[in-house]
Amino acid sequence: MAGEKRRAHQAPAALPTDPPLSPAALYRLATWLSPAFPVGAFAYSSGIEWAVESGDIRDAATLRDWLRVLLAEGAGASDAIFFALAYRAVTAADDSALKEVVELAAAFVPTRERHLETTTQGQAFLAATRAAWPCAALDRFATIWSGPVAYPVAVAVACAGHDVPLPAALHAFLAALSANWVSAGVRIIPLGQTDSQHVIHALEPDVQATARRALNATVDDLGGAAFRADLASVHHETQYTRLFRS
Repeated sequence: MAGEKRRAHQAPAALPTDPPLSPAALYRLATWLSPAFPVGAFAYSSGIEWAVESGDIRDAATLRDWLRVLLAEGAGASDAIFFALAYRAVTAADDSALKEVVELAAAFVPTRERHLETTTQGQAFLAATRAAWPCAALDRFATIWSGPVAYPVAVAVACAGHDVPLPAALHAFLAALSANWVSAGVRIIPLGQTDSQHVIHALEPDVQATARRALNATVDDLGGAAFRADLASVHHETQYTRLFRS
């Protein structure tokens, strides 16, 4: 009976798909997904700049609603699926599958500016990570692919190569992506820092939901319905005054 009582008060065992995060893995995630990591994320808004110019985004509430759609039906959702697919291809040492994911991820973005955004960051991430955080997976990747690499794929390859668990890596990637979108809104709308934190807090369940779906997704689940966001990216290419590259 005493043993049963002790077991009843113990924390539930971790699920097979949710392995513990080691201090080394946590350190890498915090470093690679920090705004200080040299990928130039601050220069891109994913069309948010045009959405503010057009009046679609006016305040914290409209920014939150816009980003919820991006996470559920737009770039956030597709990036999450590509991240999971690339990670699993690396851990399975399946070069053919990885090349298919890399090629599709670069081709999947709907506009020229979004392609510039994700591939420029992807190449910058790979260069910085291979130089400062080398591993066999990154070296192998360099031998099988020399074309453009989408940002989520680049981060996934590094995380898989350094044994950062997929669930934690994917959640952290989506959280960093959302935070960068919010940062763009802060500078353009503009928003105060407290309002920005309210938005980031409000997006937490959306990030979790997108990550859960991606962890169970296949390539057949790729798709999107964030048409207004895609149009924003198209219109941003000819926007008269711009602070951001996308």
